[in-house]
Amino acid sequence: MRWYAALIYAFLYLPIALIVIFSFNSGRYAMDWEGFSLSWYATAFANPLAVKALWTSLTIAAVTAVLASILGTLAALGLERVTPRVRRSFDAAIYIAVMVPGVVIGIATLIAFVTVFDAVNPVLANLLGTAAPKFTMGLPTVIAAHVMFNLAVVVLIVRARLAGMDKSLLEASADLYATPFGTFRQVMLPLLMPAILASLLLSFTFSFEDFIIAFFVAGPNVTLPIYIYSSIRRGITPEINAIGTVVLAVSFTLLILAQYLLRERAPRA
Repeated sequence: MRWYAALIYAFLYLPIALIVIFSFNSGRYAMDWEGFSLSWYATAFANPLAVKALWTSLTIAAVTAVLASILGTLAALGLERVTPRVRRSFDAAIYIAVMVPGVVIGIATLIAFVTVFDAVNPVLANLLGTAAPKFTMGLPTVIAAHVMFNLAVVVLIVRARLAGMDKSLLEASADLYATPFGTFRQVMLPLLMPAILASLLLSFTFSFEDFIIAFFVAGPNVTLPIYIYSSIRRGITPEINAIGTVVLAVSFTLLILAQYLLRERAPRA
């Protein structure tokens, strides 16, 4: 490896490595090494606010991953049945959705939710009186926003799998008088499953570690990234380093699994 390549990798990963190293610091201050200890991990998992934020993030990420995988797979299958000209238009829209910054998505979804809620809540209040539900920011709005930005990722991954699929298998299934649903269930779905699982893992990861969009639409709910952001304003402690290391470990594990599914289960030429 060239020396400048090593410097680039050091620039990328040295700050992350420092967080992991100092999460095992026995001292009270984040950057003053006083010895090895796992006590800050125990402190983090004994902190009820941190645990609650962790469960909130896990719930949002799990629901988001399932919904985004289902809707994105259906969208990818639907795009296979349109004309190439229409497909190219949708492809352009998908790529634009991937490139839109998170802060723009956060502001846009916040404005959209507030506008819809301001229009719907008075109508429900007039119709149902005091028993009318009042829509506001919360877990459903975070999940909706996360599903929106993960849909584009799922569509791209599943469409790449569809492009590499051996179409003769589908034709053989039809020649054997299988119904369209039977062909989908017994031939197409097993072939697509690695891409769907990889999409699910990536969607879970992106949702679990998202801060910007959740910051705009979470309302009173606190996700783990928001909890970390709120905590570091009072100073960085080894407990924050421990929480950050846990988030990093979960994200890396899921990304490696997704990469394995996309590479090892890809169709052989």
